[in-house]
Amino acid sequence: MSWERWVDWLEEAEDDLAAARDLYGAGRYAKACFLAQQAAEKALKALLMKRVGIYERTHSVASLLERAGTSVGVPHEVLAAGELLDRYYVPSRYPNAWPSGSPSRRLKEADAREAIRAAELVLSYVKGNL
Repeated sequence: MSWERWVDWLEEAEDDLAAARDLYGAGRYAKACFLAQQAAEKALKALLMKRVGIYERTHSVASLLERAGTSVGVPHEVLAAGELLDRYYVPSRYPNAWPSGSPSRRLKEADAREAIRAAELVLSYVKGNL
């Protein structure tokens, strides 16, 4: 893997966050939650590529933050944001993650707002440590 590609990962993270904001504005809350999670995941993968020289295959934002914490300190509120975003990875996309109802009907405005805030916190952390 070309480690210089970390810039592409960060750019895609920023685009995912912008799309999450757009979807939030359109009332597409489940999709906004998923793209907020994706933004944080991709940003952290960029950080690990740039700072540590590794590519982690996990999709867990919390796990990526723990890995980053071995070389860059991670504040508690950023770790909490990662744990929150992990809760949206599957249930924001798959109806069988819920006892009934589709994600688009189960996830609400407050969920999307919370996910976007968490992703913004993670991206800010990443940019501050690149």
